[in-house]
Amino acid sequence: MDYVVRHIAEDEWPLLEDFLYEAIYVPEGYEGEVPRSLIYDDPKCRAAYQGFGGLLDDRAVVAEVSGEVVGACWVRTTDEYGHIDDKTPSFSISLYKPYRGQGIGTAMMRAMLAKLREAGYARASLSVQKKNPALRLYERMGFRIVGDGADETEWLMVADLA
Repeated sequence: MDYVVRHIAEDEWPLLEDFLYEAIYVPEGYEGEVPRSLIYDDPKCRAAYQGFGGLLDDRAVVAEVSGEVVGACWVRTTDEYGHIDDKTPSFSISLYKPYRGQGIGTAMMRAMLAKLREAGYARASLSVQKKNPALRLYERMGFRIVGDGADETEWLMVADLA
């Protein structure tokens, strides 16, 4: 599949809200739909997208297929899931379901990690549900588990960038 990973355009910032919803891990066998209100009601979810572009550390790339944005990878230093401190950007990444498992997420993460290294960041962080298969991707990208995340269902992971 042909795709392009590029810097997000300012008029695309609102897409991060949709991609955050897409990023919610739904375990196999789950019946029903995760309520979209979750990304609005949870302050840590809102912190991942609300006011994007207003912080010095806000950075994002998108993946585009045939002119359509199909995924996003972005970092912030706000108090969102995966937040460690105000000097460590925390990752959010998501792809629409038909585009998963094709290397696009890997390409977006590589691009973002390169941007963070170029900007001089020492490390990056993220959180992931313990049962989420994306855990393997994050480990391949150099993230390591440093403990539980916000609760016992998720891991907090860090990648050293130096």
